[in-house]
Amino acid sequence: MEPSSTEASDVVGALWDRMQARDWDGLAALLAEDAVVEWPVSGERITGRDDYVAVNREYPEGWSVRVLRIVAGDGEAVSEVEVPHEGVGTFRAVSFWTVRDGRIVRGTEYWTSPGADPRPAWRAAYTEPM
Repeated sequence: MEPSSTEASDVVGALWDRMQARDWDGLAALLAEDAVVEWPVSGERITGRDDYVAVNREYPEGWSVRVLRIVAGDGEAVSEVEVPHEGVGTFRAVSFWTVRDGRIVRGTEYWTSPGADPRPAWRAAYTEPM
């Protein structure tokens, strides 16, 4: 049976809900044991459910998650979240997820902070600050 877009959307929505709740066992239940998640911006790959849960569990406290949108289709979902972190700033992440049999098997997350990559001067004539 092919995965549905509803299933992928629901699984990814639950991922962020459980992350926000610090429900680490619940988060683990959404991931395949051999899930692979990549963070290209920092050049890191997380191999396995246990390490993905651990790296999120051990991240310093003071953060919250606000889901801005989830778009899904055919077992794939893309999420955009905002993560304010007290004393640190606000982060944005766009994540691409692959869901099979109700579990995340692969993810690629692009994390950044708004304004962290300033526009080059040559584009100023064509763009405006956000």
